[in-house]
Amino acid sequence: MSTTEAAAVRAPGKVNTSAMGRRLRALGRAELTLLMRNKAALFVALATPVLLTVLMRQTISGMDLSGTGLSIGMVLIPGSIGYVLVFAVYANLLGIYVARREELVLKRLRTGEAGDGEILAGAAIPSVAIALAQCVLLLAGGAVLLDLPMPERPELVAAGLLLGMVMMVVLAAASAAFTRTTDAAQITSFPFMAVSFVGSGVVVPLDVMPDRLADVCAFLPVSPLMDLVRGGWAGQLSGLDTARALGVAVLWTVLAVFAVRRWFRWEPRR
Repeated sequence: MSTTEAAAVRAPGKVNTSAMGRRLRALGRAELTLLMRNKAALFVALATPVLLTVLMRQTISGMDLSGTGLSIGMVLIPGSIGYVLVFAVYANLLGIYVARREELVLKRLRTGEAGDGEILAGAAIPSVAIALAQCVLLLAGGAVLLDLPMPERPELVAAGLLLGMVMMVVLAAASAAFTRTTDAAQITSFPFMAVSFVGSGVVVPLDVMPDRLADVCAFLPVSPLMDLVRGGWAGQLSGLDTARALGVAVLWTVLAVFAVRRWFRWEPRR
C-alpha cells in the first residue's frame, strides 16, 4: 500500500489529545537528536542571529531615529528577534523538511498513526523551542545591557512572537515543496531572507523609510511581526495599526497553510 493510500484509509475518529501529545513528544525528541548531531544547522540556528545582531548595531548607530520615538535598543532587539525567526525557524526548518523527505523519513512516518500536521509540527518542535529560548534571552539581555524599559504592550510583543513562530513553520514547509535537495535549500530560502531583512523592518525600521515605500513593505510577511514586537515595546501601535498587523500576519499564515496542503511533497522529488 502506498503512503497516499495509507493516509486515505485512516478513519476519521475522535481526536485523542493524549495520544497526539505522546506522538508529538516522540517526534520532537527524535528531531532534537538529529539536530544536535548536525553541527552546521545548529550553528546557523544558534550563532548566526547573535553575530548579525552585533553587526547590526554598527548600522543602527548611524541612523537618524529622531521623531520616530525609537531608541537604538528598540531597533536592535526586535531586529534580532527577526533574525531568530528567519534563521532559527524558517531557514533551519526548510533544510530539515527537505532532508527528511529525501531520506524517506516523512514517507515512513505517514504509514503510522501520526497525521500530516503532527509530523510537520513534531519536526518543528526543537527549532521553535530553541528560537523561543533565544528570544527570551535577547529580550532579557537587551533590557539589561541596553537599559530598555519594559514593553508597554507586552501582549503585542507576545502575539508577534507566537504568530512569527507559526508563520515561519508553515512558510518553511511551503518552501520545501519547491526545493529539490538540501543543498538547494540555501538558494530557495535566500529571496525570502533578503526581502525580510531589507524590507520588513528587521534592519531598517519602516518608520525611517519613505512613506510610500513603508506602506508597500508593511505587507511583506515579516513586517507585521516586527510591527507588533517593536510597536508593542514602544507602545506606538494604534488600534488600527494593530488590527492591520494582525490581519497581514494571519493572512500570510493562511496562504502558507494553503500552499502546504496543496503542494507539499511527502516523497523524494525526482
